[in-house]
Amino acid sequence: MREISLDTETTGLDPSSGDRIVEIGCVEMINHVATDQSFHVYLDPKRPMSPEATEITGLTDEFLAGKPLFESIAQAFADFIGDDLLVIHNAPFDVKFINAEFRRVGLPPLDRNRVMDTLPMARKKFPGAQANLDALCRRFGIDNSVREKHGALLDAELLAEVYLELIGGRQPDFILNDSKATSENSKQEVSIRRGPAKVRQITLGSLISEDEKVLHQKFVNELGEEALWNISDFSKIYNN
Repeated sequence: MREISLDTETTGLDPSSGDRIVEIGCVEMINHVATDQSFHVYLDPKRPMSPEATEITGLTDEFLAGKPLFESIAQAFADFIGDDLLVIHNAPFDVKFINAEFRRVGLPPLDRNRVMDTLPMARKKFPGAQANLDALCRRFGIDNSVREKHGALLDAELLAEVYLELIGGRQPDFILNDSKATSENSKQEVSIRRGPAKVRQITLGSLISEDEKVLHQKFVNELGEEALWNISDFSKIYNN
């Protein structure tokens, strides 16, 4: 099962008034384990950042000037997320911005049925408690010490860890990146990191008791020498 943790940063709060996306960050998970695949891009919105957005993200008009336009990366972004489940914190905000951008370039909007919103999940699990990303990181013991400002890729990485805690706990080998993302993380126009899925680094202990092992061996002995468990060279199976 493939899932995508996703976050955006924007010039303001309302795409209907002309606000645009200025950063997209995505992290891929396969069967609830992060892989080495991610998508990250800064975008030139061709309009000023609001002072509030700059304060939150640290992104300035000067930094964003000359970055790719959304239309130049739209298809690469759509291809990366595919038709897979999107994990988003406060999903209506990001979805309305993504769909506004998709409409501008003629791409179909996101189906809201493919979106998992972690904000109501957190509120349901911890009623009355703070449910923002920083609060959830503190609750689950997730290191967010480098999160001085909001950043789409960093927030997507933290959200992936929060999401796994919300659905029942992280895998023992759940490690995202060797270092967290910052606004200096990517000097390339579009950063798409691809690599093999991470393998388990911790050997799991046996869940079979000694009594069960004895009973299993007794059962195998009764099957005779041709029992599958007694064949060490499996090529014999396919050569017969």
